[in-house]
Amino acid sequence: MKKPIILALAILGAVASTGFAQSAAQFAKANQEYAAGDFKAAIADYEELVRSGQDSPNLFYNLGNAYFRQKDFGRAILNYERALALEPRHPEAQANLRIARDEARALELVPDRWERWLVFANSNQYAIAAAVAFWIGIFAIASFIFNRRRSALALSILSLLTFALATVAVFQLDRGKNGLAVVITDNSEARLATADTASRVLTLPAGSEIQILSRRGDWIYTGLPNNLRGWMPANSAEQVRL
Repeated sequence: MKKPIILALAILGAVASTGFAQSAAQFAKANQEYAAGDFKAAIADYEELVRSGQDSPNLFYNLGNAYFRQKDFGRAILNYERALALEPRHPEAQANLRIARDEARALELVPDRWERWLVFANSNQYAIAAAVAFWIGIFAIASFIFNRRRSALALSILSLLTFALATVAVFQLDRGKNGLAVVITDNSEARLATADTASRVLTLPAGSEIQILSRRGDWIYTGLPNNLRGWMPANSAEQVRL
């Protein structure tokens, strides 16, 4: 019975290796196209990698650069934001995001206090910290029960406190980022109602940040810069998180 299982695992491993090799080859091809100035072809290859489930910070960073070269500042900013969602301290993405925003005159949402306090890591890193702290706390409690060491009790309290804080950080960051989106069309109009004839609330340049609060058909209800609210066509923006 073991041979079929081993064979199946070997097949899965071979498939995964082949898929990885193909993705790496396509990424290298896209990079070569970018270096040669064929930005349209590079974008097509980068986007295909994204659709296949690839989500590395450097992939989104390179895709953002290709869109920037095409002067598509909305999608450039979107992909810089996606790179930073995965790696908040990506220095090149941070620098190019500022340049793209200046070029587009894009509007930004004001970060809430949780985002300002928790800027040091992303939600995945806080989740890892929470898991590590939880198990350290459990082992420290077990050590205290069996050995009655005060140091183990102190370590357990510290670890479980760290677990609680990291868990709160994950929740707050996920809640704030889940609806974050970037306007990808030029001079998009936010309106008071779901109709093109409704009164305009705000005109947003491409690359502006919005928060998607709800959806109704082909419209999204959004939180806008300057603490405004309005309805926008759903195809005028894309969420940062895929």
